[in-house]
Amino acid sequence: MVLPPHPIFIALQFLTTIPVTLKQLPSEQEMGRSLLYYPLIGILIGALLAAFAAGLSQLSSPATAPLVAALTLIVWVLLTGGLHLDGLADSVDALMGGFGDRQKTLEIMKDPTSGPMGVISLVLVLLAKFTALWLAIGMQNWLGILIAPLLGRTALIALFLTTPYVRKGGLGALICEHMPKHTSLLMMLIALAISVAIAGLNAVWGLLACAAAFIALRTLFLSRLGGTTGDSAGALVELTEMVILVVMVFAVR
Repeated sequence: MVLPPHPIFIALQFLTTIPVTLKQLPSEQEMGRSLLYYPLIGILIGALLAAFAAGLSQLSSPATAPLVAALTLIVWVLLTGGLHLDGLADSVDALMGGFGDRQKTLEIMKDPTSGPMGVISLVLVLLAKFTALWLAIGMQNWLGILIAPLLGRTALIALFLTTPYVRKGGLGALICEHMPKHTSLLMMLIALAISVAIAGLNAVWGLLACAAAFIALRTLFLSRLGGTTGDSAGALVELTEMVILVVMVFAVR
């Protein structure tokens, strides 16, 4: 699928494995504006996952909820290409192995291999997601699946608006430099309103939990890295998704 380098298609190409080819290389301004569409891509991912899980659960018995959850999680990883999972593993390895040294932490984060702590973090986060999906599917509760990818990518807007990017060059630096800040803030507020519109008052508990996680992670990134990187941004997405899935299981009866 060959498409013009519109920011929405740039975001779709970067955040998913949906086969998108751009007719030409996007400009730096288009790269920056692509951030505005991250929540929209999140809604698309959530809708696809919820439809997949709901469709499978309708074709099977309640006893198959664990299998449906596992398949939904596999589709989730395949649809996003494991992009943010890679960032999570690299971030945990670096933060645990850097011993408080900023330069050493950044160097470890650039290492493409994953150490034991990075692997453990992947197992724990995927386990939490799988269990939350299992319970949500068993309760026929699709709200968390719908809004988790939306809020995960909305958190990126909040991160880039409030936190300096510490690496020179690369996509993250381009986005931070050229993102339209006022419009990005507006898009973030719209995304939060959409979450509440989808999940009602139950979403408020999820938003509060996500806000607490965001503050804690941003504080950690600032103290250990002096800001954020692409890897730490990926870690934020994964942990935000995990938090909203877990909270929505408890919030929706």
